[in-house]
Amino acid sequence: MKNIVAGHVAVTATEFVELALGTPLDLWLGVEDESEMERAARLDAARDILTAYPELPDDVSRVAAQAIEAFAPELFNVVPLTRPAGRRQSPAGKRAAA
Repeated sequence: MKNIVAGHVAVTATEFVELALGTPLDLWLGVEDESEMERAARLDAARDILTAYPELPDDVSRVAAQAIEAFAPELFNVVPLTRPAGRRQSPAGKRAAA
């Protein structure tokens, strides 16, 4: 199966993500042994991109969820936690008094 994003064929998972997001992963994750000046420049560029495209974090989350759903759906198999019998659940955001 070929992974085609915006008319380009992605050979690796990294290429697929970079094509889908439109930015290289190294911009967000950094690289090993980067200097303080390189790090500052990378973070500055990332801030500029987030300012220009404030929807990017939502797009990243959507791409990640779609990739997990397509290639590792078992990661969405979540077992709900049960509460001990006899304990009342407090309203959201409130803790029960001890």
